[in-house]
Amino acid sequence: MKNRKPEHNLEDLNQKILVQDEIMALAKANSPRLLNKFRLVYPDFFKKLSAIQPALKNSELIFCIYLKLNMTTKEIATCIFVTPKAIQNRKNRIRKKLNIPSEFDIYKWFNEI
Repeated sequence: MKNRKPEHNLEDLNQKILVQDEIMALAKANSPRLLNKFRLVYPDFFKKLSAIQPALKNSELIFCIYLKLNMTTKEIATCIFVTPKAIQNRKNRIRKKLNIPSEFDIYKWFNEI
């Protein structure tokens, strides 16, 4: 019996990796399925965001997913076909909406949420 438990944990780990890979692939493809898939896998993330700012639009939620995935400004810009400057502007708007202090690393903030 003891041999089966680590095997089960390994299966869970493999499943998590597969799901994370799928989410990253959806993000890089700018897929409309990204929001729903992320919502299914990480429902607490959206509850926490909603507690801070209940009026976030779907486009803002998707942008928060990109930040949660630790994608760089350039990576996000490439995925959604905008300039890096546009991504910087979006980061600043999200900071204001979520009351993230400018001296605080936005990626660290999203990793903690």
